[in-house]
Amino acid sequence: MSNIKLPYLATAALSGALFGAGMYVSQMVDAKKVLRFLDVTAIPSGGWDPSLAFVIVPAIVIMFVAVQISRRRQAPLFDRAFHEPEYDRIDRRLVGGAVLFGIGWGMAGICPGPAISLIAFLPDNLWIFLVTMLIGSYAGSLVVPSGHSRRLADAK
Repeated sequence: MSNIKLPYLATAALSGALFGAGMYVSQMVDAKKVLRFLDVTAIPSGGWDPSLAFVIVPAIVIMFVAVQISRRRQAPLFDRAFHEPEYDRIDRRLVGGAVLFGIGWGMAGICPGPAISLIAFLPDNLWIFLVTMLIGSYAGSLVVPSGHSRRLADAK
């Protein structure tokens, strides 16, 4: 940890601040807005809110450009090497986790990123979501341990 340099930390801090501000400005912290976006069955009645798609589309474009630029570089600006995923298989575990995440997101209209951003405003009952999210995460790790070496062995 002592080898982390100030530019790296400053970039992380700026990224976090932009992320948090973006969550609030885009209204991704508003569970009702998110639920109206997720409810595609409301398209025929005109009750569907497609506006959150304008959050993800620019993010995909920016990330695409960043990846293209990074592929031309030997190393990132503020680190020794790029940290790419070592495990990239789509398996039952990934799909099952995505389904569980989606069910939770669909029920609550909030996911971990926005929930953490909401700590700044302490809305009613946020603590219930956060505590149970942590409990669920811990319980999931007991049911399906995610050891790094095991995942890599499974990938081969």
